[in-house]
Amino acid sequence: MSELIPIILDASSYILILVLVALGLMIVFGMMGVINMAHGELFMIGAYVMVLAQDMGLPFLVGLLLAPLVVAFFGLLIEMALIRHIYHRPLDTILATWGLSIALKQLVVLTFGPESQSVPLPVDGSLEIGAFSYPVYRLILMLASILLIGGTFWLFVRTKFGLMARAVIARPATAAALGIDTRRMYRWSFVIGTALAGLAGALVAPLISVDPQMGLGYLVPGFLSILVGGAGPLAGVLAGGAIIGGVNNLLAVWISPVAALITVYIIAILIIRLKPEGLLGGRRAR
Repeated sequence: MSELIPIILDASSYILILVLVALGLMIVFGMMGVINMAHGELFMIGAYVMVLAQDMGLPFLVGLLLAPLVVAFFGLLIEMALIRHIYHRPLDTILATWGLSIALKQLVVLTFGPESQSVPLPVDGSLEIGAFSYPVYRLILMLASILLIGGTFWLFVRTKFGLMARAVIARPATAAALGIDTRRMYRWSFVIGTALAGLAGALVAPLISVDPQMGLGYLVPGFLSILVGGAGPLAGVLAGGAIIGGVNNLLAVWISPVAALITVYIIAILIIRLKPEGLLGGRRAR
């Protein structure tokens, strides 16, 4: 049991970060029909902001604050310069954001170099209860992710902004006729989605190598989580993230990373084949 609990906790922390990344993708894709292939690079930029903050001697919490703000600013520039011209044109968004992802990677390589960077753990220690021992920072990461996911759900389910956002998702023409500024809703929803990616990157930076290719490792599982859970309700991200993240993490430990990846793709293909709208795609968010 002392060996099983850390494995389950590791899987839970991976699932929560994956859901946080996928939520940003979900907001952008569900509202605007934008398939953002650069979302992984925005996650990467958040991690590099944390690297830069640590190099400057700033406290970890300051880096956590700067990362979503910097990435949100990048998101605002991207939306104004590129995304607003290709709303609801999925093929165009794939090509445009794929090119953007390449440009962002090269920008990071030119700025920081191609080698990997590291961020020291802000809390170095383990929680020990009998034979059980687990890093404190991973527990903090899980708690922070739960709070952020809950806050995002509250924003889009319980607030006036969320009500207008869901109206734009469901009936954009009707929402515009009722006086909702759909362009403004698109813009700020995109910014929120990118800020979540940046914050997720900053949170996970102390646990992984920060390098120009790190975004891809979360982009693909993030998209799979949306496809498996369903691109309609926000709760679909939780279901998809739990399945994709849980299977991938647990099988990588118990069997091998390659077998885990193959199994994840097989499960995703079967679910998409049997339920093209996703597990919760036929339900309405409440």
